[in-house]
Amino acid sequence: MAWYDDDDLWAGFAGAMFSRRRAAEAAELVAKSPLLAFPAGARVLDLCCGPALHVVPLAQRGDRVTGVDLSEVMLARARETCREAGVDVRLVQADMLDFAEDRAFDVVLNLYTSFGYFDDPADNLRVLHNAHTSLDRGGTLLVDVLGKEVLASWVGRPQAVDVDEGTVFMRDTILDDWTRLRTEWTLVAGDTVRRATITSFLYSAAELRALFQQAGFTDVECFGDFDGSPYDNHARRLIVRGRRAD
Repeated sequence: MAWYDDDDLWAGFAGAMFSRRRAAEAAELVAKSPLLAFPAGARVLDLCCGPALHVVPLAQRGDRVTGVDLSEVMLARARETCREAGVDVRLVQADMLDFAEDRAFDVVLNLYTSFGYFDDPADNLRVLHNAHTSLDRGGTLLVDVLGKEVLASWVGRPQAVDVDEGTVFMRDTILDDWTRLRTEWTLVAGDTVRRATITSFLYSAAELRALFQQAGFTDVECFGDFDGSPYDNHARRLIVRGRRAD
């Protein structure tokens, strides 16, 4: 079983991955980021939506939102979050490797380092092809990851993060000549210890731009944060945006 198929991982580490602080940050991004400013009533697909951190504020401002996730645990949390917020959204359990709806969306979002999960590079490219298929003419795809250049400035130093349940210890290891990343998570909550290992592909800005172009996207741009700043030595994220022209 691939790590992303393990609902015990998502259930056990949901508090660390999707904290209340991160939910507040997501709402602020939707409100302020020029990269997340879409025309009124835009049809938005949040691919790998998790517990609806971005789905809710997008829907609250009037976007027509579809959230897709493989994990039923995450979708159950998303349904509850949407119910509490009083927003009407469509939530679909599906694998991003397979999900595509022809010209159904104006925007496809893949946020919070939810790209590069698959061991076969062709499968990661397939995700971009699916997004291209799902976009209407002139629609845009936005992918948010930690780029190699950003990661290089701090990777290798163990981190400890306090969460509601306890403390999460994280250790990153670069694999296969800087093409893959392994992250080991240990959650210590009282007398309970949970462990998980996540692996994913790493991309530089040039590499991810080339993948976008290979999938058929035009006008591909790279940004260093959600404020639209350039992808340079001050970048905090790697955000790539491309357009379906036809």
